[in-house]
Amino acid sequence: MSLAEVRHDWQKAEIEALFALPMNDLLFKAHSIHRETFDPNEVQISRLLSIKTGACPEDCKYCPQSARYDTGLEKERLLEIEKVLTEAKSAKAAGASRFCMGAAWRNPRDKDMPYLTQMVKDVRALGMETCMTLGMLSPEQADQLADAGLDYYNHNLDTSPEYYGDVITTRTYQSRLDTLSNVRASGMKVCSGGIVGMGEQATDRAGLLQQLANLEHHPDSVPINMLVKVAGTPFEKLDDLDPLEFVRTIAVARILMPKSRVRLSAGRENMSDELQSMCFFAGANSIFYGCKLLTTPNPEENDDMTLFRRLGLHPEQGPQANIESDSALLAQASAKQDKSTKQFYDAAAL
Repeated sequence: MSLAEVRHDWQKAEIEALFALPMNDLLFKAHSIHRETFDPNEVQISRLLSIKTGACPEDCKYCPQSARYDTGLEKERLLEIEKVLTEAKSAKAAGASRFCMGAAWRNPRDKDMPYLTQMVKDVRALGMETCMTLGMLSPEQADQLADAGLDYYNHNLDTSPEYYGDVITTRTYQSRLDTLSNVRASGMKVCSGGIVGMGEQATDRAGLLQQLANLEHHPDSVPINMLVKVAGTPFEKLDDLDPLEFVRTIAVARILMPKSRVRLSAGRENMSDELQSMCFFAGANSIFYGCKLLTTPNPEENDDMTLFRRLGLHPEQGPQANIESDSALLAQASAKQDKSTKQFYDAAAL
């Protein structure tokens, strides 16, 4: 009998019971399901680029891109297509199979759509999967992106419905669900997850995963982010989440959504190799790769490849990680790092 049963009727009490399992029992269950549905030593690699940074009108309390908070982030216009393509080519050469493009918008404007759709077409022409995160989408905008060939659209639920109002007041939870519905109806794949460590309770982490797992179709990718506390945001002084609670969240996500990619996203720079290893064992099989995630730090490519090699992991549809063969590429990537600050990424400097 398969352990990887796909369900859409999870009850909150069931999920909380999974979180409450002894760690060894939870990891065994999650890893068994993971091994049944995926190659346990394969990790899908994505690169994320900020194509428009800062000046977002939303009030998400975790986000340095909000225009409401003084975080020292300089706003930038939408990047030129050629600059996006240059970075996409570099990402592909460094082993990424998916290229994600993010813009700090409440929603894209109609006049931006021709540029966005051309970006999608040009990146797909490189032979990469494409993903965008642009805020809310109307059905018409979702259809335009789908027609251009966009593979994935990211729109996180962030947290549980009950805790959501403590994090964001300028956009409703239902609006997020509506965007996911528009994306799915257009034929694109859904990338949706959340952020933990925002002062929420364990029941909120269960509530977030319940919302994701009980969608009509599970998200194809489920990014689980650890809060990166940025100076100037309302959440900058929150207590750190117990790392083992993060591992539990990864494991429960794997159990509830057995056929989804579960992605380690923001916060990896502050995770030890041992913690990341536990997450991979618990069912995480996707990462963002590179020195920055939008505006927050991320481990450099060589750090990731070193860890992959130590663990015997390999990129999806790629060769075993090989540091020596990547050395020239990594030197090139390192030279592009933003040297002005460790906190923010200058997308216009690419």
